[in-house]
Amino acid sequence: MVELRELRETDAEKMIEWMLDPQIKRSFLKEMSKYTLEDARQFCREAIMAKDSCHNGNIHMAIVNEDDEYLGTISLKNIDRINQSAEFAIALREKARGKGIGVKASERLLDIGFGEMGLHRIYLTVFADNEAAIRLYEKIGFTMEGELREHIYRDGEYVSWRIYGILDNEYKRIC
Repeated sequence: MVELRELRETDAEKMIEWMLDPQIKRSFLKEMSKYTLEDARQFCREAIMAKDSCHNGNIHMAIVNEDDEYLGTISLKNIDRINQSAEFAIALREKARGKGIGVKASERLLDIGFGEMGLHRIYLTVFADNEAAIRLYEKIGFTMEGELREHIYRDGEYVSWRIYGILDNEYKRIC
């Protein structure tokens, strides 16, 4: 069983695990290697404070199992109420990967975005060499909309950057 709930400051201890995971760090544009437990706690505090205006800006939620164990974070960021769009993001602890947890959590967040929030479009960006993430995104219905070839300089080489999107009517068809 997978559920989404509000982040709690106590989630930070497990959150820092994925923040410092070399595989996850390699998939983020943001430099994660300098993140500390206090940074993770601050992220949780800011997500908690933002819940009162949860449909403006960013929504960050905890992915948890039946024991309420934190497994990862899933987000709708850069929420644009005028254009009814938001950016999707997900990060899982190593123990939660490859078990269908990301699919279930993503479907629940898309239900919130399209159903409860009335969004028209949800999009994401991903490194073209992040095959595991791309499999997840395509499995839940995202379509590649374009690729910026050799757009990001990472670890001594240029890597392409893809944009994926899903529209509300496309998501309804696959549900």
